[in-house]
Amino acid sequence: MIDGGSVEVQLSTILDMESRETVRVDHSGVNHGGPTGVRLGRLSRRGLLRVMRDAEAARSRADAVQVRAMARFAALSEGPRGVAAEIALTLATTEHRAQRMVAMAQALTTRLPETLAAMETGVIDAYKASKIVDATNPLSDEHAAAVDAAMAGRVDGRNPSSIRRAVVRQVAHVDPGGHAERARRRRLDRRVQLVHQDDAMSTLIADLPTETATAIYTRVDRIATTLRGHTETRTLEQLRADVFAELCLGHRQSEPRTEIFVHVAATTLAEADDQPAELSGHGPIPAWLARHLATNPSSVLRKVVTDPVTRTVRDVGRTRYRPPTALAELIKVRDRECRMPGCHRPTHLSDIDHTTDWAHGGTTAADNLTSLCRRHHQLKNTPGWHLHQDTTGTLHITTPTRQHHTSQPQPLHPPTNLPAPF
Repeated sequence: MIDGGSVEVQLSTILDMESRETVRVDHSGVNHGGPTGVRLGRLSRRGLLRVMRDAEAARSRADAVQVRAMARFAALSEGPRGVAAEIALTLATTEHRAQRMVAMAQALTTRLPETLAAMETGVIDAYKASKIVDATNPLSDEHAAAVDAAMAGRVDGRNPSSIRRAVVRQVAHVDPGGHAERARRRRLDRRVQLVHQDDAMSTLIADLPTETATAIYTRVDRIATTLRGHTETRTLEQLRADVFAELCLGHRQSEPRTEIFVHVAATTLAEADDQPAELSGHGPIPAWLARHLATNPSSVLRKVVTDPVTRTVRDVGRTRYRPPTALAELIKVRDRECRMPGCHRPTHLSDIDHTTDWAHGGTTAADNLTSLCRRHHQLKNTPGWHLHQDTTGTLHITTPTRQHHTSQPQPLHPPTNLPAPF
């Protein structure tokens, strides 16, 4: 078991190890504050990154200790009424937050042992673990255990958003019937809210079916992007807000239709199974919705039919405004999202970039093209960053401190042994 003192000892050990390995001393004269700060001041940039990583792992292990202690405290209490109140007083937090912490601790210690094990080994902290807990809350114990087992070994190196998206895909795969029914019920909650803020500003909130909201945002973003120019002083965020208001108020004429990809297995379209499909930028959608969108001629969403065995693209629908080149189309369908790890901006809102620049001999071919959102496209051209794509499609990213990361397109859907129905 780890207590507060041993966590402090771990940090001290980390600093000692990094101090011995550092190759560059900081002579800036900055007052780093206290003994720990002084020792940090001796580390190189790369050494500081390692300290941050190891301190994060120590904190994750401490989170796991707190989880087990909290679950045990709740089990030893005579009733649930005063548990949250006493924990809230001890941790100087609200009772509402304490209730959530207790519920999470009970779920981790009873339903999600693999997730708790990842915390105990320093792989994920409590916040990342909460993404798995929240996504599995609606599931039965059996289905939750299946998702927990499927996520084992797949959370290391992922940010909270990526973990949430990965576990939501697993939930949809493990319990497609429950996922479809929850999607039907949630559509009944659609609404629009107006929240007045300070300084003569207000917030407009719309809870909409995902295909509708995605189409609206894509249309707004595309119009706003075309308005950017040398004489335009508004930021892209301001342009989106202004375009949205103009469309709602009828002050803007109709624009070309937008194009959004829905990846759906051929077996699902043929109603041989009910495996979830994938809406670019959002994640899994139930089979009934995918079939509806694929057969609706007025939909702005475009179906991409995939092979359920090989998980590769079999067909791309051809009803669209202005067809892109076949190569650009292939890259968008293959990548689905920005390829920078942790970024989920869909390809229809991203750039197609030469991994090795054209000016440096790069070819315009599938193995040298990748989807990057505008921010990461610009980051790629920042000194010290280097991107390389190998023949398997894996994108290799090297940072200015020589850290190495990789990115592969996510499978279009989980593998299946079902034969294609054709």
